[in-house]
Amino acid sequence: MAKKKNKPKTRSYRNLSSVSASKTVATKQQRKTAVTIPGSSKTLQALTSAAIVLPGLLLSSAQAADGNHIDFQFSRYQEGKRNLYGLPNSQNPIRADVLHGSGLFTLTDRAKFSFSYTQDIWSGATPITTTPLAANPYSLILENTPTGVAVSGASPLLNPDTVLLDRDLNPIRSDTGERDTRSVLVLSSASPETRNQANFRLGYEWDEAEINASAGFSLERDYRSSFGNLGGRLDFNQKLTSVKFGAGYTSSSISAILDHDAAPYLTKTAFDRQIQRREDGAEILQGERQDWAANLGVTQVLTKHALIDANLGYTNSNGYLENPYKAVTVIFVDPDELNNGQTTPVLGDVRALLEQRPNQRNQFAFSTKYIQHINPLDAALHLNYRFSTDDWGINTNTFSANWIQPLPGGWTLTPRIRYYSQDAADFYNPYLITQQNFSTQAVDNLGREIWVDSNNPEIEYVRDENFNLLDSEGNIVNVSHVQAKTIPFDAGKLPNDFSSDHRLAGFGALSGGVTLRKQFARGISLEAGFEYYTRASSLKLGGDGGNSFADFDYYVANAALILNTESLRYSGSGSHAHHSSHSDKSHKSANNHHLQPAGLMFAHMLDDAGEFMLGYRFMYSRMAGNMLHGADAVSDSTIVNQGCSTEILCRFSPSDMDMRMHMLDLMYAPTRWLNLMLMPRFMDMEMNLRELNGRPPAEPGEHQHFGGHSTGVIGDTLIASLIKLYEKPGHRLHAGLGVSAPTGKTDLQLRRVFRIDGGAIHFGMQLGSGTWDFVPSLTYTGDYNRWSWGAQVSGVKRMENRNESGYRLGDLFQATSWGGYDLTRWLTASVRGVYTLQDHIHGDFDMFNARIGPMDFPKNYGGQFWNIGLGVSAVIPGGRFAGHHLGFEWLQPVHTDVNGFQLDRKGALTASWSYRF
Repeated sequence: MAKKKNKPKTRSYRNLSSVSASKTVATKQQRKTAVTIPGSSKTLQALTSAAIVLPGLLLSSAQAADGNHIDFQFSRYQEGKRNLYGLPNSQNPIRADVLHGSGLFTLTDRAKFSFSYTQDIWSGATPITTTPLAANPYSLILENTPTGVAVSGASPLLNPDTVLLDRDLNPIRSDTGERDTRSVLVLSSASPETRNQANFRLGYEWDEAEINASAGFSLERDYRSSFGNLGGRLDFNQKLTSVKFGAGYTSSSISAILDHDAAPYLTKTAFDRQIQRREDGAEILQGERQDWAANLGVTQVLTKHALIDANLGYTNSNGYLENPYKAVTVIFVDPDELNNGQTTPVLGDVRALLEQRPNQRNQFAFSTKYIQHINPLDAALHLNYRFSTDDWGINTNTFSANWIQPLPGGWTLTPRIRYYSQDAADFYNPYLITQQNFSTQAVDNLGREIWVDSNNPEIEYVRDENFNLLDSEGNIVNVSHVQAKTIPFDAGKLPNDFSSDHRLAGFGALSGGVTLRKQFARGISLEAGFEYYTRASSLKLGGDGGNSFADFDYYVANAALILNTESLRYSGSGSHAHHSSHSDKSHKSANNHHLQPAGLMFAHMLDDAGEFMLGYRFMYSRMAGNMLHGADAVSDSTIVNQGCSTEILCRFSPSDMDMRMHMLDLMYAPTRWLNLMLMPRFMDMEMNLRELNGRPPAEPGEHQHFGGHSTGVIGDTLIASLIKLYEKPGHRLHAGLGVSAPTGKTDLQLRRVFRIDGGAIHFGMQLGSGTWDFVPSLTYTGDYNRWSWGAQVSGVKRMENRNESGYRLGDLFQATSWGGYDLTRWLTASVRGVYTLQDHIHGDFDMFNARIGPMDFPKNYGGQFWNIGLGVSAVIPGGRFAGHHLGFEWLQPVHTDVNGFQLDRKGALTASWSYRF
C-alpha cells in the first residue's frame, strides 16, 4: 500500500479551501485598512500583507506582492528515515518535488482575477501500519542484479505469522523470552506519483465591500476532487473594521489500487462491496466523500502600528474518510488457550485489516493573529494562534511567530517558529488484540468438519470419524479438489472504528525556518526559504503521546521568482508618457521579432541593451494507438518475438503516454548583439501499459506490472546565448550557443511488486539525459508588410559517452521553416514544417531493469519525424496588459519512421507567454 504517501498539505487544501480564500481576503483587507490610517508607514502597509506561516510543501512568501503579479516557486519536501530499531533499511524516505505558479490580474478598477497551479511528485517509503516489534515483521528485500538475485537490505513487510504473548497479552521476544512492548512502523515503497491542482478566483470590489468566487480541481491517478468557494468582506468604521465570511464545498472520488505486496496478508472483507477486481489481478477500492466548510472572521485595526484578526471555521466531512492505503495490525488470540489455566506464553495470530474510520467528521476551529509594527527597527511581528476540535477526539493547538525585518539594499529577512500539538483520535491504536480466532473450522450439528468443493464452494461435504468425505446423502465420495470450510472472525468483537495511522496519534511538532527575499528594480523579486520540522511524541501538550516509534524529521526548501507586473509597467520615470513610449516600443518590437510560432526555441532576440524578458512555456505531447516498426503498424505477436531481444520475449507494451513540460524562459540583453538565456524545465510523464497477446508466462521472480506509472518534476536546464550575426530591414540572422545541464534524474526506479524489485524505470520515463549536452542553433527571420517567414537548424550533441546510469541518449538534428501572416496589427497566424532526426540510445542501464517491453531496450528509441505546425500568436496592444505576448501552436505528425518498435505519435501542443521590460 505504497501509493498514497503522507501529504501534509493535501487535505487542508481540499477541505479548507474556503478558509484559505478568506485568509486571502483578510490579507487584502489588511493592506486596505493600513492605508486608511493617518500617518501609517509604507512599511506597515507592506508588512501587514505577509501570510501566516503554516507547515506544508509551499513555504509562505515573506511578503505578499501588491497589485498584479505572477509568482513561480519550486519546493522540495524531504523526510528523514524512520526508527526501525537498527534494522538495515534500504528504502528511501518520502520526497516530494513541488512546482507552483500563481498570478493576480486586475481586469477593471474593481474586478480582479487570480489563479494558482500546483504540481507535485511523490516517491519513497511510507508507513502503512504498525506492529509489535516482537512479531519480527522483517523480511529480506531481494534485488535483481546483473549477476542474479541478491539481498539488498531488510524492511518490515508484514506477513501472516505468530507472536508470543504473556497472559496479560504483552508481546514477548521469541529469542529471549523477555517482554517487549515496543512497536515499529511497517513501510512500503512507491513509484513516483503525480498530483495536479488548479484554482481560479474572480473577485469584485465596492468602496466598502468585496465578493469573490473560486473553483478548482485536484487530480491524481487514484484521487480526484473538485471544489468551489464563495466569500466576501464588509467594511465598517471608516474601514478600520472588516467582517469576512466564506463557504465552500468539495467533492472527491477515490479509486485506489491496493498494494500487491499487501495481498498475502491484508484482510479487506469490510470493504468487499467497494472493491473492483480487474482481470490483471489488481483490486481497486472505490469511495466518495463530500466536505462542506464555512468561516466567519473579523479584522480590527487597533492603532496605526497594530491590528488583530480572528476567525471561526466549521467543516463537515462525510463519506469514505479512510486512507485506502492504511492498515491496522490485529492479533487474534484463541480464548480457549488463553483461559486454560496455564502460565506459559500463548500464540497470537498476526493479521492486518484495512483501517475503518467514522463516515462523518465535524471540525470546529478558532484562529487569531496579531500584527505589530516595531517602529524603531522598521520591522513587523506576527503572532498567531489556532485551536481546533472535532468529534473524533482530536484537539489541536498551534502557536507561531514571524519576525519580518527589512534590510538595506532591498533585502527582507523573515525568521519564524511554530509549535503544534494534537491529541490522539478516539479510535487510534498502534495495533489491536482480540480474544477470538481469525477463522475456525465449520462443523455440522453432529460436530463433523465441513469441507467444500474448491471449484464450487456451494457443494459441501462432511468428514466422518474415519476421515472419509460424505456427500449430502451420506455416501462416501472420492474427490480431490476440496478445502476446509471456515467461519471468519466476528467483526462485532472489534471496535467499530480503528486506525494506526500515526497522523491520528497524539504528538507535538516544533519547526523553525527562515525566508530571505531580495527586491530588484523593475518589480522583480527573488526569494529562498528553508524550514526544519521535528515530530515527536514527547512534545505533545499535557504529556507523552506514547508513540515515539513514529517520530521523524523533515525539511522544506524553496526558491521563488515574483514578478510585479504593475511595477514593470511603470518602471523608470513612472510617468504616463514613459509608459506609453514603453508600450509602443514593446508592441512594435513584438510585431517585428516576437510573433514566431510558439513551439520555436531560440527564435527571437531582445533589441536593446539592458532589456529583460520573462516567459513561460507549456508543452504537451501524446503517444497512443498502434505500435510501429519503422513506419508500419505491427501485431502483438511480432512485438513479442522481435520487440525486445533474441533472449528476452516482450510481455508488455505501452498503450499510451502523456508528457507535460513547464519551462521558464529568462532572457537578458547585456548588449544589442548578445542575449543570455536561462531555461529551467519541470516535467511530468505518465505511461500506461497493456499485456501483449501471446506473451510468455512470467517466470518466478520476474517483475509484474499493473496499470501505469508517472515520473517528474525537475528536467534538464538549458543555458544559452544568442548572438546577432546580421541585421538589415526585413532580414535578421542570429546564432545560438547553449548547453543543457543534467539536472533531471536518470536513475528513477519502479516500485517493488510482490516484493520483487522492478529496477530502473523505462528510458523514456527518465527526466533528463544525464549528460552535458551542446545545443547549437542558427535562425533566420524575415518580414515584409504583413508577411513574415523564417528558418532554423538546431541540434543536440551529447558531450559525454555515458551518464551515471550507464547510457547516453542519441544525438538530435532538427530543421524547420515557417511562414506567418498578420491577421491584425496584434494577431499573427503561422504554419511551419518540422523535420527531426534522432539517433537511438547508446549503452544501457548499469542497474537492474526488468525488461518487460520494447520501451526497456535502447534500440527502440529515436527515428525520423515529420510534422506540420499550425499556430497563432498575439501581442496585447493596449490596456492593463499591453505588451504581453501569447502564443499557441499544434504540431500534427505527418510521417513517422521510428527506430525499432515504438508507440505512434498523436501530436503536441505548445502554449507560451512572455513579457519584455
